[in-house]
Amino acid sequence: MGRYVARRLLQMIPVFIGTTLLIFLMVYALPGDPVRGLFGDKGGSPQVIAALRREYGLDQPILVQYWNYMKDMVLHGDFGTQIASGRPVTEVLGDAFPVTLRLASLAFAIEVVLGIALGVVAGLRAGRLTDNVILVMTLLFISIPVFVLGFIAKLVFAEQLHWLDPNVSDSTNYGQLLMPAIVLATASLAYVTRLTRTSIAENRRADYIRTAIAKGLPRKRVVGVHLMRNSMIPVITYLGTDIGALMGGAVVTEGLFNIQGVGGTIYESLVRREGTTLVGLVTILVLIYLLANLLVDLLYAVLDPRIRYA
Repeated sequence: MGRYVARRLLQMIPVFIGTTLLIFLMVYALPGDPVRGLFGDKGGSPQVIAALRREYGLDQPILVQYWNYMKDMVLHGDFGTQIASGRPVTEVLGDAFPVTLRLASLAFAIEVVLGIALGVVAGLRAGRLTDNVILVMTLLFISIPVFVLGFIAKLVFAEQLHWLDPNVSDSTNYGQLLMPAIVLATASLAYVTRLTRTSIAENRRADYIRTAIAKGLPRKRVVGVHLMRNSMIPVITYLGTDIGALMGGAVVTEGLFNIQGVGGTIYESLVRREGTTLVGLVTILVLIYLLANLLVDLLYAVLDPRIRYA
């Protein structure tokens, strides 16, 4: 197990370098200049612009910029400076990430609890009315784009029924985050439900389930231990990849509900062509994604003891 974890951690290094380099090159290819953008339509003097470009290292070749950036990040934990505000990127990350983390965590909890519960109910009643209703409902959730669902949720629950706030003014208030979290989780919840339903329905016909029933084990034990444990492997795989997707996919949801998190910061960084801020945000997202996938692989052995790692 130890060698497997070490090998997986080593495999993350080229993925990490490749992802950050790709983002850096993409930002460099965008039209515009982050320093000239500071002066707006008035423009600044060439001397001042040249001095600022030299101060932020933008006058150097792109690969040199990337090397210096990565060196400072790895050796000193320095993610650079946000040009627009003059603040260290670490401060910007410190403000934005907890907000998105709370939103994504709440969405993930909704996705796991409701998705698995609906999937188990549908799988145990495969082919019946309940199963068909749940399948149609999940298909509807998958088909509706996030921004349409968010608009409908705000119109119905905020403006018509006045049950929830239309926008988030306090990101530490989970009551205000509930509606955007549901909107963010809806599509993933539908996929988890369908995956769980399919896995449960298939494993119900397996020999080990028939044996457990023939031995006279209580239905709760057959379903809760034998059936659930073996049916969760594909669901856990999806949930592992979805953690990173929820963090990165919050861009639209945060914009709809006026949440000042990673999504809004990524959008502002793209508009201002600020490579340092964007790479810093993406770096954290990549690390979360890679570590979540490693955790998922390790959970396989817990769910199915037949799985061993070399």
